[in-house]
Amino acid sequence: MTAPNQTSVTDLIQAAVPDPPDFLHATRASYDAMAADYTERYADHLADLPLDRALLAAFAELVRAQGSAPVADIGSGPGHVAARLHALGVPVFGVDLSPRMVTLARRAHPGLRFHVGSMTSLDLPDETLGGVLALYSIIHIPDAALPTVFAEFHRVLAPGGHVLLAFQTGSADHHLHLGERFGHEMSLDYWFRTPDRVTELLTKAGLTLHAQTIREPYEDETRQRAYLLARKPG
Repeated sequence: MTAPNQTSVTDLIQAAVPDPPDFLHATRASYDAMAADYTERYADHLADLPLDRALLAAFAELVRAQGSAPVADIGSGPGHVAARLHALGVPVFGVDLSPRMVTLARRAHPGLRFHVGSMTSLDLPDETLGGVLALYSIIHIPDAALPTVFAEFHRVLAPGGHVLLAFQTGSADHHLHLGERFGHEMSLDYWFRTPDRVTELLTKAGLTLHAQTIREPYEDETRQRAYLLARKPG
């Protein structure tokens, strides 16, 4: 029993771990609130996007060529992209900030592993991944935190490992705040960046750009989509 005015070891450990930044709290709460509706709407958003599926398949081939190290699908959401990678013969697991999203992904894809985590501080050992996949998840990371995210990607990738990013883009960087989505109140921020800006940050993190693809919006999409494929030298 801890004596009065005496700090326990547990208290010291908890005090040493900083609270997540406000933007992580807000993003987690927002996706928890809309998880069921989001999953119903985007249960497999790649089904009608052949070019996007082809880019994912190319990423899978590059990862397989490097060996058997797994891929982390960062911001895995409903889990459908991880399931597609698994079907392409890639060992993969999902990481998502939202506990509710993780629960729904596990339910939809019981043969795959999903866990709660943040791309700003990945609970993964150094140089253990063959690939990092982040489709439409860096859009919720503010400018000041994005170098930390890419440094984490570099840290967990094995030499020769690949990163595939996808994000909405435009002619200029832009910030959007939503207070409601799918009928749920929330506080969700989006940062839309140019491919050149994201490439610059990837390069500063020690990752080398391998390919860049920009496609025009489909149907109800309003912005161009950028795919960046980068590699950790080695």
